[in-house]
Amino acid sequence: MESFLELINDPNVNIYGALFKLLLSLILGAIVGFERRHKGQIAGMRTFALICMGATLAMLVSIYIPQEYMGLKNGDPGRIAAQVISGIGFLGAGAIIQMKGSVRGLTTAAGIWMTACIGLAVGAGMYTISIVAGLLIIFVLMALELAEKHLLKGNEQKIVRLKVDHIVTDSSEYRKCFKLYKVHVSDEFLRYNYTEGNSGVTTINYMVRSREHTDFVGLFNKIHEMGGVLSLTLTNEMNN
Repeated sequence: MESFLELINDPNVNIYGALFKLLLSLILGAIVGFERRHKGQIAGMRTFALICMGATLAMLVSIYIPQEYMGLKNGDPGRIAAQVISGIGFLGAGAIIQMKGSVRGLTTAAGIWMTACIGLAVGAGMYTISIVAGLLIIFVLMALELAEKHLLKGNEQKIVRLKVDHIVTDSSEYRKCFKLYKVHVSDEFLRYNYTEGNSGVTTINYMVRSREHTDFVGLFNKIHEMGGVLSLTLTNEMNN
């Protein structure tokens, strides 16, 4: 047992220590991935496990090259591993999907970045730190989500999509309708389509905050009375 502990804690890269590190990073990455998949995200256990193992392998290679090749004895063992931090941004960007005024995937992207950092830590032999970091990720993704929902209960973020049969140059009248029903507009996105119809079409996406029992039916009827409304849609903000 002592010899095994010595092997996995040896600062020099060896076969037993490397295999242990890869296995540990697989487990930690898979745990985080399971939580993300459970929340309906596309990136799941396989994705996070591969990211974590890849980061671990990058760190092992970073340590192994200056260790084994005499010409690189004075090389920087963190040079290859450092590229993981910048390179993982491409995966994170791929996890973020922009959808008509709503953004989905920010939490998953942050989880990908953090999981890669855990993989680097495992590769460097920081086992305790890696395990604690993995547990803290689960705490943030699960416990803090429950706390956030409890604190924001009754103050929900929603998206109202309004499509009208003309080009809107002043949206203040629509905002007055929201204010009348005590719906706070936090942001507004307009899209013009000059090819649809003679007078064009405007699509407005409102990011709003409302109370739990807001009368959206009454609000929509009020907006419809202004005329020219082609469609009105209400959706929940995409979960991160």
